Amino acid sequence: QVQLVESGGGSVQAGSSLRLSCVASGRSFVGFVMGWFRQAPGKERAFVASINWSSGETYYTESNKGRFTISRDNTKNTVYLQMDNLKPEDTAVYYCGGPIIDLKVQAGGYWGQGTQVTVSS
Repeated sequence: QVQLVESGGGSVQAGSSLRLSCVASGRSFVGFVMGWFRQAPGKERAFVASINWSSGETYYTESNKGRFTISRDNTKNTVYLQMDNLKPEDTAVYYCGGPIIDLKVQAGGYWGQGTQVTVSS
């Protein structure tokens, strides 16, 4: 059974940092792209960042570039999202998902349960 389990969310003040973790189990994602999405209240789930599990190549939306850093630890089957200088508009449920193609989790792909990030001003 494939599982993606996120952790690391919380309630913080604007300007703070958080590091989200996503532990994958049940299959190998070597050679695939995994990443993070977020869903704010009343909005659709949106792509945040992705990483190629094998090469480490990363991709970010322009709005997240410079504040967010995605990384992975192959030995721990874990993908991370370091979020710095958080803003109230970053408040959302953050989901780990993959494999990703064209900034979307492909049909038959996998999602974690989500972790809440709340940023207050």
